Amino acid sequence: MRRIVIIGFMACGKTTVGKYLAEQSECSFVDLDSFITNSKGRSPAEIIQTNGEALFREIETLALRDVLQDREARVIALGGGTWTIPANRTLVALHDCLSVWLDVPFELCWQRISANEFVRPLAPDHEAARARYDSRRSDYALAGHHLTVSATDSVKTIVDQIRRHSRH
Repeated sequence: MRRIVIIGFMACGKTTVGKYLAEQSECSFVDLDSFITNSKGRSPAEIIQTNGEALFREIETLALRDVLQDREARVIALGGGTWTIPANRTLVALHDCLSVWLDVPFELCWQRISANEFVRPLAPDHEAARARYDSRRSDYALAGHHLTVSATDSVKTIVDQIRRHSRH
């Protein structure tokens, strides 16, 4: 199986799908946001709130490079904005990873974002989140595989589709 990088908007299910995919494929999984939290001692949200989004994106690119250099990392869930940075897309391509966009409707993402007490500094309210969602779609569309996901799709169904596609 090719290495797989899962992309998509906040709360679209990248980590949940990535963990299950890695489990089913009997390989290792890395969540980039967790990797950053563990290596920096602060979450992406804390870094963004304290130092701004621009510095966070620099930290994120360096973290992505480190994760991709580890050949053991077979399934990688990116942060919602990671894919929007051209250098990050180049890194993924240079490491011959299959990028999979989990295209989840905005309202489903927003339900998940607003149901969580965890504050997302880049989605402070419905309007700001919607604007960010809309602005990122053209970047997400550059993924190697586009997977339209509905609220009724199970994690197993999504993972089965990714596994089928990754064999081609």
